[in-house]
Amino acid sequence: MAKLSLRHVRNFFFLLSFGVLVFAGGYETAKIRLGKSESPIVRKFSGNSGEGAVTAADFSKFWEVWKRLENSYVDPSKLDYAKMTWGSMQGLAQSLDDPYTQYLPPKENKQANEDLSGAFFGVGIELGYKDGTLAVVSPITGSPADKASVKPGDLILHIKDEKKNVDLDTRGMTLPTAVTHIRGERGTPVILTMYHDGAPKSYDVTIVRDEIVVPSVELKFIEKNGKKIAHLELHKFGGRTDKEWLQKVAEIVSAKPAGVVLDLRNNPGGYLDGAVFVTSEFLASGVVVKQEGRKNSETYNVDRKGNLTSIPLVVLVNKGSASASEITAGALQDNKRAEIVGEQSFGKGTVQEVQELADGSSLHVTVAKWVLPSGRWIGKEGITPDLKIEDDIETKDLDEQLDRAIETLLK
Repeated sequence: MAKLSLRHVRNFFFLLSFGVLVFAGGYETAKIRLGKSESPIVRKFSGNSGEGAVTAADFSKFWEVWKRLENSYVDPSKLDYAKMTWGSMQGLAQSLDDPYTQYLPPKENKQANEDLSGAFFGVGIELGYKDGTLAVVSPITGSPADKASVKPGDLILHIKDEKKNVDLDTRGMTLPTAVTHIRGERGTPVILTMYHDGAPKSYDVTIVRDEIVVPSVELKFIEKNGKKIAHLELHKFGGRTDKEWLQKVAEIVSAKPAGVVLDLRNNPGGYLDGAVFVTSEFLASGVVVKQEGRKNSETYNVDRKGNLTSIPLVVLVNKGSASASEITAGALQDNKRAEIVGEQSFGKGTVQEVQELADGSSLHVTVAKWVLPSGRWIGKEGITPDLKIEDDIETKDLDEQLDRAIETLLK
């Protein structure tokens, strides 16, 4: 397969808003041409795997089960050959026990290719897995989920939607399936059974879907002890982030603050080139991240001249900081450019290659992992802050993590 351009690498998380947004931490998109098959049923779904093709698989068992279902199932009208084929592909991917390696049928793949920017309808949750269980990566600020006090790291155990006739446990549920059940029309409710770490038991949360507007970058200036601090919030590494980022950086350069707090809390990631672009704003040179694959590895270095390479810098992270945001925080930490303040990050450190198939479906395959300049792997453990500060959910009007970050800058 030909080498893919950096602009096509993106992470894999699902934004439960109007549709599905797939982003953060490592996707390479590619197209593969499908081969032909002697069977008319699977002709348009069969691929020619080329090098490394498996020759020992006994597909006669597959066809035996297929024919038994075809001949014996009580309701022949339910035998949708396309869905049966897609289900077989999904089972093949699921057999690897990797939640990020998935086969997406055409409809789900179309949802997954929704743009990373704009307005959407939904609950405003970025979704991933924690130890194999469906989990909240982060709620979008101001979204219905945020207003319902959904927190990063909360587990989603059950989904119920009476209007859609959905009443399902999430055990073994794929991300696309979860998204399909949770998303819906504006103004309609969905009931999520959740578990928060430390809670005595699970609980139900009713969330009414609404319009979700996802900003990329926000900037505020905070006066403290007679000094000006730039609070630069990066909510995602989306398609328009670079342009918005440069506008905010120009404001910072003009204001000449005493320091910058780069706030990556609840940032689920996005495009890899966005992570390299942002990191390059603060580093004069050096390695940003390494991609280690099955056969090859690739190193991504600082790729432009930044405007904030010498200004004092603190980076904020929490449980909702994932993938591309972990790459940025980890690179700045390993290059000793910034002190990291906050909580342990999410821990999404694998790369998925998206292979688009001719029928509109796609295969998402884990092909590599992200490794920080020091050799640390982001996966599972995530980024450990230099200064650990937990967010006190009882003090809604205070931001202890931001306050400590500013104090650190002013030392």
